[in-house]
Amino acid sequence: MASRRQLQYLVSLVCRGMRPFSTVPESSASSFPASEKLIYMEKDRSAHNYHPIPVVFSEAKGSSIWDPEGKRYLDFLSAYSAVNQGHCHPKIVKAFREQAEKLTLSSRAFYNDKFPLFAECLTQIFGYDMVLPMNTGAEGVETALKLARKWGYKKKRIPKDEAIIVSCCGCFHGRTLGVISMSCDNEATREFGPLLPGHLKVDFGDAVALEKIFKEHGEQIAGFLFEPIQGEAGVIIPPDGYLKAVRDLCTKYNILMIADEIQSGLARSGKLLACDWENVRPDLVILGKALGGGVIPVSAVLADKEVMLCIQPGEHGSTFGGNPLASAVAIASLEVIKDERLAERSAKLGEELRNQLIKIQEQFPQYIKNVRGRGLFTAVELKGKALLPVSAYDICMKLKERGVLAKPTHDTIIRLTPPLSISLDELKEGSKAFHDVLKIDLPQLKKEKPHTASSPSDSNICDRCGRNLYASED
Repeated sequence: MASRRQLQYLVSLVCRGMRPFSTVPESSASSFPASEKLIYMEKDRSAHNYHPIPVVFSEAKGSSIWDPEGKRYLDFLSAYSAVNQGHCHPKIVKAFREQAEKLTLSSRAFYNDKFPLFAECLTQIFGYDMVLPMNTGAEGVETALKLARKWGYKKKRIPKDEAIIVSCCGCFHGRTLGVISMSCDNEATREFGPLLPGHLKVDFGDAVALEKIFKEHGEQIAGFLFEPIQGEAGVIIPPDGYLKAVRDLCTKYNILMIADEIQSGLARSGKLLACDWENVRPDLVILGKALGGGVIPVSAVLADKEVMLCIQPGEHGSTFGGNPLASAVAIASLEVIKDERLAERSAKLGEELRNQLIKIQEQFPQYIKNVRGRGLFTAVELKGKALLPVSAYDICMKLKERGVLAKPTHDTIIRLTPPLSISLDELKEGSKAFHDVLKIDLPQLKKEKPHTASSPSDSNICDRCGRNLYASED
């Protein structure tokens, strides 16, 4: 029987003309598992701007997740690389606790005794003069865009309000208004206009097209913003030599090379930065996600003084950016990456994971189009037509039932990006679950799920360029 408090809450909802938990079945509230209650509560009380896999995180350690009922799952998403070091790493949590008991916030109106140490640590590791701290990755990107524009006007002498930022088709840099103005994701852009001017697009990995744009608009272009590996697009790796070509072109045309390493950086790709695969040094580097070790949001933009000092007091800031709690956590997060050699570990285990997945591809060539990645930044691209009417989301739902948590992107692509601390046995456990889904669950799903008139990917045709960037031709 429902508790008195639960009944009072349900009655209050009815009296206000609301259905309790929206689509909750008619059985009494007390019969619901804790996870189910929480999922319905979130649907009823929170904006529907996400479509989560229906599993509730209650406890986590390393690569393992437990729901409120005590069921264990393997995390193969890592909060989009925010927990590269593993969930609740003891060194990072210790730094958080110790700092939280002393000082959490000063604002940048005053100095604190932790941010200077964080700034020194970060600039020494990556070899830049200065850092501008923020909180979220999206804030980091916006900061880099403002820096590039400011540099363009002050140093390059671009005429007032004519600065251009070039970005790549298929890019993902967040969902702020400034960023979606360069997005190819219709869901992110439709009915949010008018979008901001000053953006040009180029195909990712195409150095020839990039130089063409630089030649045509070079005097107005302040920066080229790109991901060294496109994450949200499906772990798209550029051709060999592309990053070096970008560096040479940006130098030639006096354009800032801006690397968004929020997801690809901090050891995820098997190098400290994904740009390190070609030994190139961008003019600006944007960091986030794993910089906070999965404990607190931390982001940062790195640049030399020539660029960074273009922004003066009052022109940009954040109340929480560079706060002592975040600074202490970030220092610990960076130390864990270094001390546990997570970049090297990611490179080794990533190669092992792809070998396992390629063996599965050889068993199911009718379903798997491609396995790709660097380090533990891996994607499996499925053949859309062969998969129909099943989607990559359906595959992830079945993986969840088998104890592995992953998330699809663009209908036919599944990213497999576990914490860099994952063990070899856990990798094998995840691969076996994926194999079993394809062998056992998928044939049954194809029988049970009704066919629709059109493919889900039909909605991916870009409003900007008219192309379907994520279509599977198979």
